[in-house]
Amino acid sequence: MKSLPPSLQSHLDSGTTTLAWCWRLTRGDGLVQGFTDHDRDLAFDGTTFAAATGFTATEIKDAVGLAVDNLEVESALSSDSLNEDDLAAGLFDDAAIEIWRVNWADTDQRVLMRSGSLGEVRRAGSAFAAEVRGLAHYLQQPKGRLFQYACDADLGDARCTVDLDDPAFKGAGTVVAATGLRHVTAGGLAAFADGLFTRGLLTFTSGANAGRAQEVRRHAAGAPATIELWQPFAHAIVPGDTFDITAGCDKQFATCKARFGNGVNFRGFPHMPGNDFVTATARRGNPANDGSSRS
Repeated sequence: MKSLPPSLQSHLDSGTTTLAWCWRLTRGDGLVQGFTDHDRDLAFDGTTFAAATGFTATEIKDAVGLAVDNLEVESALSSDSLNEDDLAAGLFDDAAIEIWRVNWADTDQRVLMRSGSLGEVRRAGSAFAAEVRGLAHYLQQPKGRLFQYACDADLGDARCTVDLDDPAFKGAGTVVAATGLRHVTAGGLAAFADGLFTRGLLTFTSGANAGRAQEVRRHAAGAPATIELWQPFAHAIVPGDTFDITAGCDKQFATCKARFGNGVNFRGFPHMPGNDFVTATARRGNPANDGSSRS
């Protein structure tokens, strides 16, 4: 049950209401955006909620227990607030969202109806629909460490300790040619071994995609080198675009030792017994091979 401010409760009890929905989005990069279904902008808590954004939402349902309560919001893509490039670049992935019920005549009279995050986003032409997941969604995510063969650290983080600014693990390339938004041939990487940048990160430093990064699916050495990305970039990649690229890791103990000399900081369990050990049974030895003799 929601606890309403007394002033808002009095407004609802009057029988004539002036209510609107407001949505506040906080992206992972810190950008805060506000939207409302009212016909003029509203402002509170330091956020301006823009009108004429076409935001609409399905009904809000609350259930007892820890089941994830979802709803959807729909809106049009526009260059001023929600543009297709930012959406395609993943800037709205898992963005925090607050949904408010507000008296547009007096925005001090408001109540927070739902907090959560953006989930799956579907696009169709100039419109999109986004799933809003309740906070219970995070209770379904794995927390802590897993007992597994592979390393669970991110290459270069504080637990891994590998310095990705080391020239041995970081390169600077220039696009020679591009096929689509995921395949690049590039110069400047001839000194690096084949596959070094597989599972690494490519970040453009110039061009239409400057500042944006994608994970590398495959790196083939050569002059020029060939790079395939897991996900497409939002804008066209053209010859002359420059980028930085860092080494990748397959999370295996052998790679950690041989490529990075970092076996002491390996964060997996490479010597754990597997399923074959669990299901193994004792067997009687062959008497002919036990070193004993019979008369």
